[in-house]
Amino acid sequence: MLKAAVQAGSSDIHLVIGKPPLMRVNGEMAEIPGFTKITADESKRLIYSILYEEQRAKFEETWELDCSFAVTGLSRFRVNVFLQKNGVEAVMRVISSKIPTAEQLRLQKSITDLADLPRGLVLVTGPTGSGKSTTLAVIMEMINNKYSNNILTVEDPIEFVYESKKSVFRQREIGQNTKSFASALKSALRQDPDVILIGELRDLETMQLAITAAETGHLCFGTLHTQDAPST
Repeated sequence: MLKAAVQAGSSDIHLVIGKPPLMRVNGEMAEIPGFTKITADESKRLIYSILYEEQRAKFEETWELDCSFAVTGLSRFRVNVFLQKNGVEAVMRVISSKIPTAEQLRLQKSITDLADLPRGLVLVTGPTGSGKSTTLAVIMEMINNKYSNNILTVEDPIEFVYESKKSVFRQREIGQNTKSFASALKSALRQDPDVILIGELRDLETMQLAITAAETGHLCFGTLHTQDAPST
């Protein structure tokens, strides 16, 4: 199922009880060929097969879960699991296992120059699916190839996995390696970072810590779900 969706160029995969697996291609929802309608038991079994025991326990307590997993040779997937009236369902975002280049994304020089900043706070903003995480991944990889830095990332969940090259990467996932963005950032400031990547600025404390990191000489990147400069 995942292979068929990735080969079709889908951005998202939906497991919906009472329908065949669905995928979003070029903005349109379509059935993944070759599959029948999913029952409630099948949906739960499929979803639980990709979860760790701790993740299952967390989901059964909160009825919501964000996680990620990888299929070797295929792709990574960011998953949101939730409970609705018919049972357990999920939406999977397809994340390329290879970080694209700035040229492939057609990023302007004003964007790629952000990799050369010595310090400060850089916010990449936009609605869901607009490419915030991918843009940041490109910038991180440019830093990785160019500078000998200590780079710390805090995400929920981890999306792109980086291979340390000139820089050293330490990647932490909320719920797996740390309790919250705020606690991870407090710790990060004592871990001699050059660059800090925050997956999402969700609350006031996280925003305050990001500003503090920038003010104390670090280069801090983060995302916001905003539409324009005034709302940011």
